[in-house]
Amino acid sequence: MWSDRRLLELFGIEHPIVLAPMAGFATVKLASIVADAGGLGSIGCATMDPQRATDAIEQMRRLTSKPVSLNFFCHEPAKADAGRERAWHETLSPYYRELGVDDATPPPRTDLAPFGSAMCEFVEDARPEVVSFHFGLPAPPLLARIKAAGCKVISSATTVAEARWLEDHGADAVIAQGYEAGGHRGTFLDRDRNWAVASQLGTFELVPQVTDAVSVPVIAAGGIADGRGIAAALALGASGVQIGTAFLLCPEAATPPLHRDVLRQARELGTVMTNVLSGRPARAMVNRFVAEVGPLSDAAPDFPLPMGELAPLRAAAERKGSRDFTPIWAGQGAALARELPAKALMQTLVKEAVERLKHIRGG
Repeated sequence: MWSDRRLLELFGIEHPIVLAPMAGFATVKLASIVADAGGLGSIGCATMDPQRATDAIEQMRRLTSKPVSLNFFCHEPAKADAGRERAWHETLSPYYRELGVDDATPPPRTDLAPFGSAMCEFVEDARPEVVSFHFGLPAPPLLARIKAAGCKVISSATTVAEARWLEDHGADAVIAQGYEAGGHRGTFLDRDRNWAVASQLGTFELVPQVTDAVSVPVIAAGGIADGRGIAAALALGASGVQIGTAFLLCPEAATPPLHRDVLRQARELGTVMTNVLSGRPARAMVNRFVAEVGPLSDAAPDFPLPMGELAPLRAAAERKGSRDFTPIWAGQGAALARELPAKALMQTLVKEAVERLKHIRGG
């Protein structure tokens, strides 16, 4: 069925489909269904503490005996800059007043710790088959401990240089994340992130260049939502694909009703690359805040500080049924998402991809 079996053998899976971790949306139930259907189920642990992550993996192990991937962030901690943060708060003050939210005192500083020793101890105990990272790789001593626990390591690359770096530093496979992908860019080598976004390659330009540059298996990510996209990625040399947005309308995903309603309008609304929602470039559905303040702004504080500043506005707007301040992460393939149970979607994706590959090969 699949001519390139390197990824299947590396992960111990049946089909070359990896569920994108999508922290907060890819539930344990969704991940277990994808795993039982032959793909690699993923759990986004970047926003969890070790106890929550432990609970998630234990629940996953009760639901399936198939391989699982746990995802973490390796970003640089936000740098405190009182002046910049105060200026950003002032930029948002008119919206606070409009929604009747007290803006006299900025909301508590919201931060997110990168992968560190505590989470590494959790990984050593949990021993997931795969550990995936975003924004590079952890420090060499931590990475060595993960590998010593028997885990395969993968991470995202948005350029050929990043893919080479990941292979040179121990990644067992590389995710080639194209411009079309939803959520945050995995960019980690280029410090000027807005410039990196402006020059980023699309998935189907990035994949063949990365496969030519590295010897490890390559996983294509970005804009892939049906069998046609899977077949195209494999035909270009990828050993597998990572899919996220296509699963957001599955009943097993923790996608809020407002988010689902917006995704159903994806064809009309479209997506945009923006940093004003979180402090790092990420692809999301267009909303009022992004349109008026972004999409890209050098004034936005470091990741993830803007998310805390936006939280009171988001809560107030959502109480009125508005998505004006809600980050709705989605890739350019959002309009192709189908409202199917996860098992049925997996079966459909595999069937479509196999049929398309047969057509490509003249079978």
